[in-house]
This record gives sequence, C-alpha cells and structure tokens, in this order.
Amino acid sequence: MSRARPYRAASWKPWVAPLIVCALVALFRIWWSVRGTPSPPAARLLAEGEYSVARVVDGDTLELAGGAMVRLLGVDTPETVAPNQPIEPWGPEAAEFTRAFIAGRPVRLSFDFERHDRYGRHLAYVWRETQLLNEELIRAGLTEAITVFPYAQPMKDRFRAAQREAKNAKRGIWSTPAGATGGSSTSASSDVDASTGGQATSGTP
Repeated sequence: MSRARPYRAASWKPWVAPLIVCALVALFRIWWSVRGTPSPPAARLLAEGEYSVARVVDGDTLELAGGAMVRLLGVDTPETVAPNQPIEPWGPEAAEFTRAFIAGRPVRLSFDFERHDRYGRHLAYVWRETQLLNEELIRAGLTEAITVFPYAQPMKDRFRAAQREAKNAKRGIWSTPAGATGGSSTSASSDVDASTGGQATSGTP
C-alpha cells in the first residue's frame, strides 16, 4: 500500500513579483493613454439650404460666411491661386464668372455621395434659384465636366450635355485648337467614369 506524499507548498520564485508589477504598470499606462486621448471629432456636415458667401476663392471654390470652404462638384476650373503655380488661361474668367453668378446673394447648397475632399472642403452643388453654378461654368467653357468621381449619374449627364454645348460653340477653353488648357481637368477625362475614388483624392486645391 503506497503512502501519501506529504503536502509541500509551492516555492515562490523571487523574479515573479517584479514581473507582475511591470506588467501591471504597462497595462495602467496603456489604459491611461487611451483614456487621456480624446476621440477625433466627427467631420461636420453642412445641411442643405441657403448660405451667404463671404468670398470667391477662385472659379470652383467658395468661402461661406462662418469660414466653411466649399468645392464645386464635377468641375475643375483653371488655377488662379494655387501656391507656386502660375495663373492659368481662363482662370480669372472662371473666377469672375462665379463672382457674377453669386453677386452678393445667398446660394443654395446641395450634396451628393461624397461630402468632403481631402482638404476638408465641402463638396457641393451651388444653386441660385434654378440655375446650377457647376453646370453653368461648364456651359460657359470655363471648365471641363469632371465625371470620373462618384456622384449622381443624372448630374453627370447634365454636365456632359453642357460640355457638348460649350465645345460645339467653341467657348472658353474650347476656343483654342488644343481644347482644354487649364487646371488638372485635362487628366480627369470628362467622359470616363470610375466606381472608386473621388474629388477627395484627385485634382488641385
């Protein structure tokens, strides 16, 4: 008959206590850093409706009263204020067209799938009564119709129709033999759609 072995308490390893303390300190630091770091605020969305325009930055960019910046969807007018870039042909005309369209009056903003570009500007359609500034800039030949980004197909169709009218009438950028000459719109073909990407990742400021 075998004899029961006497109970022997487990020996305490001297290195265990410092290891547990270090682990607890590390966990506390992680918890504190997460607790002390505020969550980034959600991007503010503008509601659809009327807004006052504080200034016209260039043909396709507005600053609203209150400081919000608006970038017109579906257009890319020639540059006039881009850092380290010369003023491009038809850029001043596009900026003046936008100023005349607004003429110190409130505009109505509406939006589409993408709400912000990579610079944090609000991507919008800009209306004055029933006239759409985005479309009128294209019709005047002051920008190509930029349809490579995801926004409503009916708007793309409207913009393409306005561009055909401008081309046929040889207005603005279409008045030269080379066709469109300004902005980054020449690299964003007017008649090619893409299912991904957006004005947030392409185009000039």
